[in-house]
Amino acid sequence: MNIETKEVLNKWAEYTLTNDRGMSVSVLNFGGIITKMMVPDANGNLENVVLGYKNYQDYETNPNYFGAIIGRVAGRIQGAAFQLDGKTYPLAANNGENHLHGGPGGFHQVIWEVTPFQTDSEAGLELTYTSEDGDGGYPGNVEVKVIYTLNNENLLILDYLAESDQTTPLTLSNHTYFNLTGNLKNTVQNHKVTIDSSRFAELNSELIATGKLLHVEGTPFDFRQGLALGTGFNNHTDQNKIVGDGYDHYFIFDHSRTHQAMVEDPESGRVMTVTTNQPGMVMYTSNALKEGLELAEGTSRKYLGVCFETQASPASLHQQGFPSVILKPGEKYQKQTVLTFG
Repeated sequence: MNIETKEVLNKWAEYTLTNDRGMSVSVLNFGGIITKMMVPDANGNLENVVLGYKNYQDYETNPNYFGAIIGRVAGRIQGAAFQLDGKTYPLAANNGENHLHGGPGGFHQVIWEVTPFQTDSEAGLELTYTSEDGDGGYPGNVEVKVIYTLNNENLLILDYLAESDQTTPLTLSNHTYFNLTGNLKNTVQNHKVTIDSSRFAELNSELIATGKLLHVEGTPFDFRQGLALGTGFNNHTDQNKIVGDGYDHYFIFDHSRTHQAMVEDPESGRVMTVTTNQPGMVMYTSNALKEGLELAEGTSRKYLGVCFETQASPASLHQQGFPSVILKPGEKYQKQTVLTFG
């Protein structure tokens, strides 16, 4: 196991965790951003399997949230406001009339304090940040810790821990775009995805949950037995069309299997499983990714990556029947997502 640190742009530190099998994960202290992930294919060739900018300064704006920790609340909050105990809390409207991914000063835009750690079998980074009462419009002082751990079994473990001194909404996630073809050789259209979910949230034209949970059966959202992502890119159901011909939907996990999701790339032979104690996830297939951004291995285009944003649902702030995002004083927020590469 090995940890290397380098300075980038004279202001940020990038940490690279490498295991004994050659797999590595690089992370910035800015936004806790995963900038690169070198993973072997079926023949042992190491290639990058995530989207990242060629020029680090592009992370300063990062409108696509490449690789970042998302908070206080991952996802869209309808009308950029919520009510708690009879009080209305207005938030920044940074996505039309809605609030997205913690707002302009969310966790993707802050410097985290990083403490590296290492043993014979794992290497990791402990990232801590204090979000003060009123930050971005949210109540409560929130102490947040995110731990990235890479081990020799090619597991990347993401632990999210938090406590607040006031009742507040909180659901943390990571916004890495995966492309298992390696070095962005192709789009993710042939990636076969399996999701342990029989229900997903219907969206309106602003990509806000309508309050309806739809059954996946007989739709391009039925990933229970595995489905190529291209199925949804070329399927003109209202729900695929509304997000730009693809997926940007919240799936509620049935939690009936060991893994909550799996993605396989037939060309490279790479497989990634997602195991989490989160109640669901947003799967986003980069439908709105602009063409022509300079990435580490080429230029951006639609469908170049897929995000698995494990989280509770911000729709619960306005609708019944969705997994809650409320954290109360004295409660411990403890969530884990494990990515296994094979």
